[in-house]
Amino acid sequence: MTSLPVSFPALLTTDIDGPVSYTEFKGPKGSPTIVCVHGLGGSHLNWMALAPSLALNARVLALDLVGHGRTPTGSRIVDIEGHRRLLSGFLREVAGGPVILVGNSMGGLVATLQAAEQPDTVSGLILIDPALPTSHWGNAHPRAIAGFLLGVTPRLGESLLSQRRKYLSAEQSVHRVLAACCADSSRVPPGLVAAQVHFLMSADRVALDNAYLASARSLSQIFLRPRSFAQKLRGVCQPTLLLHGDADRLVPLAASRQLSRAKPEWTFDIAVGVGHIPMMEVPEWTLDRITRWLGLAGADAARISAEATRRV
Repeated sequence: MTSLPVSFPALLTTDIDGPVSYTEFKGPKGSPTIVCVHGLGGSHLNWMALAPSLALNARVLALDLVGHGRTPTGSRIVDIEGHRRLLSGFLREVAGGPVILVGNSMGGLVATLQAAEQPDTVSGLILIDPALPTSHWGNAHPRAIAGFLLGVTPRLGESLLSQRRKYLSAEQSVHRVLAACCADSSRVPPGLVAAQVHFLMSADRVALDNAYLASARSLSQIFLRPRSFAQKLRGVCQPTLLLHGDADRLVPLAASRQLSRAKPEWTFDIAVGVGHIPMMEVPEWTLDRITRWLGLAGADAARISAEATRRV
């Protein structure tokens, strides 16, 4: 069980072609800015076991992507590019200056695309079990593959999620997701689990499921074109920390191993016996690796972001 504090600051809202929800931990004056980007079906809550401790040395922001968390879809398009555009607007309107982006799973893909397409907005990257297309994906769990394929199939995905809403309570749904994402879901702080349940009980689950399916289908299309993504990846020159749980059943460790070979300048570390969401399952380990990186290979990224913060 984590000994780190879990905190839930008031939810804030900005306007980027519609309402965008986010949380903020102020951090010391003149410190770098870290922006956390959640994965498919996640929200800002995914970072609440890590963000309070990160904020001892940085300003930390965590946003909800299009149709996720408390950010409604509205007139915005729910796809990977739509998420990236929202992130780009958020960096401009809220974060200010180049920031260090932290992305998990799909959020790692969105963060990487932002770094490639608008490098002046990103001083560094921290990728946690990122869902990045590679030519060698490795052996994902058969159940995870089957669930993803069903979800991205038109009509079948809608039917599957409709049945889940009908037969699974909010609490059961949260525990089901955590069981799939963690090697040991009992390590997730109870307060964080309770917050996830409370959120889902009060949310529009149909709208959340629709955004999930649209995002998953967009993600699947990108994975069909790994060469196209590889071209974008070559343009990512920011200092990068790559973390991956070796018990991840959704994004196999082999994918990040290949990324580390393609990008040997990246710092690569493996969480032993940990699943897809280390920042929730082992936040102390995740904090330790990020803190070390910020003082070593990521020091320039932190300095550039801090200097931009002081100019604001």
